[in-house]
Amino acid sequence: MAGVVASSQLDASPAFLLRLVLDIISGNAAAGTAHTHVVFKKDCTDLIRRIALFTHLLEEIRYFGPSDHDPDTASSSSFASSWSADLGVALQAAKRLLSVASAYHSNNSSDGAAKRISFQFQCVTWKLEKALGKIPYDRFQISEEVQEQVSLVRAQLTRATERYGSLSSRKFSNALSQTLEKECGGTNHEISAKLDSIPEHCGTSRHGTDLATKILERVKSSSTSSWVCLSNEIGSKGQENVATMGTEETKKPDALVIPDDFLCPISLELMRDPVIVATGQTYERSYIQRWIDCGNVTCPKTQQKLENLTLTPNYVLRSLINQWCAKHNIEQPSGLANGRLKKSDGSFRDVSGDMAAIQALVCKLSTRCLEERRAAVAEIRSLSKRSTDNRILIADVGAIPLLVNLLTTDDVSLQEHAVTSILNLSIFENNKSLIMLAGAIPSIVQVLRAGSMEARENAAATLFSLSLADENKIIIGASGAIPALVDLLQHGSTRGKKDALTALFNLCIYQGNKGRAVRAGIITALLKMLTDSRNCMVDEALTILSVLASNHDGKAAIVKASTIPVLIDLLRTGLPRNKESAAAILLSLCKRDTENLACISRLGAAIPLTKLTKSGTERAKMKATSLLEHLRKLQQL
Repeated sequence: MAGVVASSQLDASPAFLLRLVLDIISGNAAAGTAHTHVVFKKDCTDLIRRIALFTHLLEEIRYFGPSDHDPDTASSSSFASSWSADLGVALQAAKRLLSVASAYHSNNSSDGAAKRISFQFQCVTWKLEKALGKIPYDRFQISEEVQEQVSLVRAQLTRATERYGSLSSRKFSNALSQTLEKECGGTNHEISAKLDSIPEHCGTSRHGTDLATKILERVKSSSTSSWVCLSNEIGSKGQENVATMGTEETKKPDALVIPDDFLCPISLELMRDPVIVATGQTYERSYIQRWIDCGNVTCPKTQQKLENLTLTPNYVLRSLINQWCAKHNIEQPSGLANGRLKKSDGSFRDVSGDMAAIQALVCKLSTRCLEERRAAVAEIRSLSKRSTDNRILIADVGAIPLLVNLLTTDDVSLQEHAVTSILNLSIFENNKSLIMLAGAIPSIVQVLRAGSMEARENAAATLFSLSLADENKIIIGASGAIPALVDLLQHGSTRGKKDALTALFNLCIYQGNKGRAVRAGIITALLKMLTDSRNCMVDEALTILSVLASNHDGKAAIVKASTIPVLIDLLRTGLPRNKESAAAILLSLCKRDTENLACISRLGAAIPLTKLTKSGTERAKMKATSLLEHLRKLQQL
């Protein structure tokens, strides 16, 4: 597996991204079509075609975007560290994948390697769609034509991600016998084996520290990995190339290469939350969880069957990665350095005094005096609510792990303040990963199950906030949070139900969580909300139902719960927005399902649907018209 240049070292300007896209198109188009027996020929061609559609978008951003000197825009570093950095990483991953997949033939292959490449296509398309979604389109003069093109590409990438998630391994009965690692250039298996074999508790022992130091020295001295470097140089004659360089070539002085052992074998990216599976191999948590959620029960690297699906944190490797990042001055996302905090205009503010005061508060979180702990956590809750700067400083002095520890306390007041503090801290985007790395999810779920009503409400709100990051949707869904949220939805206070609804909606955007929600009994809870005249969350309930109706298990559960008569009643008596959602759900239930179509016909849906085509919202008219067309076709059979 090839090493990768650290993302913080990449040129992420629109001009460079454009050249990267052009290089992918020109460099892989021939390779993708040269061999008639390439298993992933169509996948490579489709991916290249979709990436080619990025060209016009990046051209308009490059030529018509805001100036770097525009005072209304953020500093150039913060600008590049957001959408452009994400897109650069996604495009780099696509380039590596295309290189491997285009050389993958069907004449001497094994099922396992092909399955892994298919999964990497899913990961890459997912990352590209996510990166496109982060682009601040309102900041650029993007033409309507290009905006439509972007919408089309995002829809195609979303469908492709779902398609890869449902692929059967039998498509690859003639997959490559050589492992994917061989094609990528190989890894230092000796170092990997030592890292993965270290017990979890060694991370805190003296012996574990010494062993970690030895391994780190091995990683530092290793020069066996090949590496990829994106060129920052743009020739005056318009030469557009991305240089792929081996160890025999001269390294660019400012190119920082990530050791192979720090990269997730699935995503080929620097791991932040490495976990060990039953076979002893290590992966980034969100990617291996996604692999498992797709129905895979084998280790992606070894193809051995997993005896269990437990994911054990690899604390030693995480520590080594953190040491490596610190040594190479990889800037922390917060922009905090040496007691000075970077402001939006690029200047720095001295916050050393504030840090000292917050540090003193955080120290009291570990004191034996209960009253001091209560006062300290209450003050941290208040500070974390006031400003973004406070959220950055509180996290930087190490408060998050201590607050997570307080979640399991028997003291109601401590628990409420702790979970609310974590909620406030999670508002700052970069704190989300710190909260996840602190292992907060199991404790938050426990609070959600057994805490006071206020604590349960804020635990649900915290899960919603954390789930805004796509990779966290996967981890939270696998943690057992969904049944606890459904329970709060059924038995919580009004505010608790609203917090549970928003969290469940966000989690169910991820396909793998829809089945979990259905199995937890969410359909019954939502149906009760639709039929309770006192309920003021009908619109929210319908929104979640519309998401679940696109899932096979969700569709079956909705029909089995006798929801169709309730939806037709809403077509007659609901508010305009309710009628629109009800029509959309009915259309999802009736597509390619004559039994459900016959059911709504018997229940007299044609009359309210006809009225909706005349007086509903634009979307409602479209859905109602489509449903009526299906009903007419049914009558002609």
